[in-house]
Amino acid sequence: MLHGHGVYQEEHEAFRRTVRAVVDKELRPFAADWEAREEFPRELFTRFGELGFLGLKYPEAYGGTAAGELYEAVLLEELGRCGSGGVAAGLAGQFTIATGPLHLFGTDAQKQRWLAPAIRGEKVGALGISEPDAGSDVAGLRTTARRDGDHYVVNGSKTYITNGVRADFVVLAVKTDPSRGHKGLSMLVVERGTPGFSVGRKLQKVGWRASDTAELFFEDCRVPAENLLGVENQGFSQIMGNFQWERLSLALGAVGAMDDMLETVLEHVKQRRAFGQTLAGFQVVRHKLADLYTARECARQLTYHALRLHVAGEYAVAQTSMAKKVATETCCRVADECLQLHGGAGYMMEYDIQRHWRDARLGPIGGGTSEVMNEIIAKQLGL
Repeated sequence: MLHGHGVYQEEHEAFRRTVRAVVDKELRPFAADWEAREEFPRELFTRFGELGFLGLKYPEAYGGTAAGELYEAVLLEELGRCGSGGVAAGLAGQFTIATGPLHLFGTDAQKQRWLAPAIRGEKVGALGISEPDAGSDVAGLRTTARRDGDHYVVNGSKTYITNGVRADFVVLAVKTDPSRGHKGLSMLVVERGTPGFSVGRKLQKVGWRASDTAELFFEDCRVPAENLLGVENQGFSQIMGNFQWERLSLALGAVGAMDDMLETVLEHVKQRRAFGQTLAGFQVVRHKLADLYTARECARQLTYHALRLHVAGEYAVAQTSMAKKVATETCCRVADECLQLHGGAGYMMEYDIQRHWRDARLGPIGGGTSEVMNEIIAKQLGL
């Protein structure tokens, strides 16, 4: 197919072939079953740890490979092709959002305790930011952490937390100084089994069904002060810094998902016959596919542009927000059109396209809605 990415080197494409072989053999054949069970095996974390996939951008001192973010970008794209948004989200959550803050802000002792076992896939992590009354509005968080001797006493709740049911630790956004708005936020690591920390129900979702998404509750939960990440009341910038990679990861996953859908639908229109010819014989179908491939390519190149800037260390918040918005919205449109091209079969649960369609819909919501992306872009314009 039409390639010429410009962002990846040959070593990245070699890594892509490795990842694709793993995805095709170890994930894809089981995706429908895991979706039906609403859970993928926990062993996938240790398997990805063995393969070195959970520590691509982390130092060798903690079991990472220090290969860099471009390798992780390739992994994210290929996970978008695994047939289950939930499997992709659960595995990617480990290396994109749960361990990122540990790597960036943790002490050596904290990294040995949580980052190293997470890179091995032995401990599952989650990032706890969203609350019932505050998602993208991070400054509006209500979960508090009051210092009491050598502990913080945490009260509040979180929701829509990926890997929250199975998490061995949660990197939690809390208000350590509620009087200071976004200047009073901190990040604490809370371990499973800490008294006062409980996991509520596993949430039922439209898509991403193989991933576990949880409500978390904290009632006078005493967390050792040594579990504070970085400096107290510096949490807002810590959270915002991690958002850039989370948003790029969602854009990259959307690009991979579109690749998978378009390859599938291309085969379908070549084989499916109607009115004496294949669907591909109709000009309207050919032009539809020309439009979809063009839209996908626009989303891909914008995403790669933001990725290039990010990897070069530039402050690319506007381009990242644009890429996240465009790639995830285009993915929804591609999924919808591909489902339509499958006709009645597209609406049947046995066809993967309906799952892509359901999974894609989270893209413009998760990790900051498209509306929030527009606000960020407008702010960069000085509005």
